[in-house]
Amino acid sequence: MTVIRASAAVPAQPSPARPPGGPSAAGTAALHREVNAWFSVAARDLPWRRPEAGAWGVMVSEFMLQQTPVARVLPVYAQWLARWPRPADLAAEPPGEAVRAWGRLGYPRRALRLHAAAAAITERHGGEVPDDHEALLALPGVGEYTAAAVASFAHGRRHAVLDTNVRRVFARVVTGEQYPPTATTAAERRLAARLLPADEATAATWAAATMELGALVCTARSPECGRCPVADRCAWRLAGFPAHDGPPRRGQSYAGTDRQVRGKLLAVLRDTDGPVERAALEAVWDEPVQRERALDGLVADGLVEPVAQGVYRLPMS
Repeated sequence: MTVIRASAAVPAQPSPARPPGGPSAAGTAALHREVNAWFSVAARDLPWRRPEAGAWGVMVSEFMLQQTPVARVLPVYAQWLARWPRPADLAAEPPGEAVRAWGRLGYPRRALRLHAAAAAITERHGGEVPDDHEALLALPGVGEYTAAAVASFAHGRRHAVLDTNVRRVFARVVTGEQYPPTATTAAERRLAARLLPADEATAATWAAATMELGALVCTARSPECGRCPVADRCAWRLAGFPAHDGPPRRGQSYAGTDRQVRGKLLAVLRDTDGPVERAALEAVWDEPVQRERALDGLVADGLVEPVAQGVYRLPMS
């Protein structure tokens, strides 16, 4: 099958008429049918999609997958669920153990937030991840996206789940733009709500399917239109792939940044049982000003706590 990429020279064609805010009702129904059918055969077999994962497994995956590729998450996810199969199991341990088990996934404050959410689930909901969107939103560390994702993916509820992949699919297929705005807009939320299937089960599948479509086919840099189930309906493709906002922003350099220093310092604490002397931290980064700034930041974020003068440990409470 010929793969049509964004750079291909395709004659511009007029976009089909559509009412403000998205395609017609018939066009929307066709999108649901075609994208969900594609997902039924193309979806990756991921552990958090299996029935045995349960709502807790889905929640853990959503915290871990923020800004982190699936390949890096898979081994840590498996270890985490083997050690803490229920929220109460995690809540019973000090938050520092969550930071230790987080390993090198990056953005370790997510581990603290997941621990806090587990404690709240244990205290408020009898150890069961709630299925109500508002109850999920009230948990520590759970924002609009995570609440909608857990309610939809774990409980089959009808919610618009807007991550970067979904926003990119909607931007291209419906609005004819190469990339979505930098931050989620009210217009995007209205469009997502308008596109949401009325049937709860169909809506839950649609949420997962559009996310998978953006992750596997309608990617940021190399969209493979020849594999897309709705390429013939895509407003961006029909318009000749106009470039609107330039290429997606590349990640910042990691080497030499405070983030790298924080990671090195935290690795020493993760790999050590008990408190760590300052000398052990000094050994992994010899520039004192940056090292102290990074260490102060870890303490301020609750990832490290001082025990005594020049002695540090992972948080215990």
